[in-house]
Amino acid sequence: MTTYKNYLKQYLDYVKNNPFTGAPDELYDPANYILQLGGKRVRPLLVLLGYGLTNTDVTKALPLANAVEVFHNFTLMHDDIMDNADVRRGEPTVHVKWNPNIAILSGDLMLVKAYQMLNNLQTDLETKTQITDGFGKMAEEVCVGQQFDMNFETQETVNESDYLAMIEGKTSVLLAFSLEAGGQLGGANKTVTDALYQYGLNIGLAFQVMDDYLDTFGDQASFGKRIGGDILENKKTLLWIEARKRAQPDQLKSLDEWYGKTIDSQEKIDAVTLLFRTLEVDKYAEQMMHQFSTKASNYLDIIRQQYNTELIESLASDLMTRSK
Repeated sequence: MTTYKNYLKQYLDYVKNNPFTGAPDELYDPANYILQLGGKRVRPLLVLLGYGLTNTDVTKALPLANAVEVFHNFTLMHDDIMDNADVRRGEPTVHVKWNPNIAILSGDLMLVKAYQMLNNLQTDLETKTQITDGFGKMAEEVCVGQQFDMNFETQETVNESDYLAMIEGKTSVLLAFSLEAGGQLGGANKTVTDALYQYGLNIGLAFQVMDDYLDTFGDQASFGKRIGGDILENKKTLLWIEARKRAQPDQLKSLDEWYGKTIDSQEKIDAVTLLFRTLEVDKYAEQMMHQFSTKASNYLDIIRQQYNTELIESLASDLMTRSK
C-alpha cells in the first residue's frame, strides 16, 4: 500500500541523485548544504500528493516537488541572514559556515534554479505557464509576508487581520501552491485544483496558529525547541494580540512591561504564560486552529467527490497531532 512516506523516499532519492553542480564551489556547495539539512519536506510532499490524486506514478512530478523545496530553502537561507540566526536544524546556518555574501548569492542561485526546473517541466505549454505564473504570484506573496513580519518588530500594536495576512504570506501560500501545482501537473480539473489551493491555505494557517500555541503551551521534548522562545523574543503572535485585546489595564501594563524587556529569563516566560492562561488565549488559539482546520476539511470534501484523499489527510493528521 502506498503511503505519503513512499513519496518522501522517492523525493529524497531524487534530491540525492540530482545535486547542484558547477564552479566555483562557494556558489553551489551552500545550496546543496542547506538542502541536505533535513526537515519534514512538507512542501515537496504536497506537490506529490496533489499529483498523486490522478496518477499512481509520481516520477514526473519530482522536478516540480524539488523546485518548490529549493525555493523554500532559498527563503530560509535569506531569512537566516535577516534574523542573524546561527543555527538551522541543529547545524550552522549558511552565512555562518561561509559568509553573508556567499549566502545571499547562493540563495539567488537557488531561486534561479527553481525557475529553471519549472521551465523544464515535461508537460504542455498551457499547464507549464499556469504553474509558472502561480509560482511567481506565490513568491511575491512570500516576500510581502516577510516584510510585514519585519515591520511588526517595530510596530507597537498589530491587529489580528494583519497578523493572519502575514502568516498567510510567510507560510500558507507556499503550501497552497504546492498542492495546486501538483494537481495542475497531474491534470486535475480547475474545481479540484482550486479546492487544493484553498485546502493548503487553510491548513497552513492552522499549522502556524498551532506553532504559536505550542511555542508557549507545548512540551519541549516533542516540540523540538525551547518552550517560550516567542515570549523571550517579544514576538507579536496571535496569543499576544488576543491577550492585549482581553487584558484589563493592570494586566496590559504587566504584559507591556515584560515585552519591553529583552532578557533570557524563565521568570518572564512563566509570568507571560500565566497571564495568557488567565486571559484564556490558549483556548482562543485552539478555537482558531479548529476554525481553520474545519474550513480546510470543507475544501477536502470537494476533492473527495472525485478522488481518494487518504494520503493528504494522513500527512495533515500527522502534522496536526504534534504533542501539546
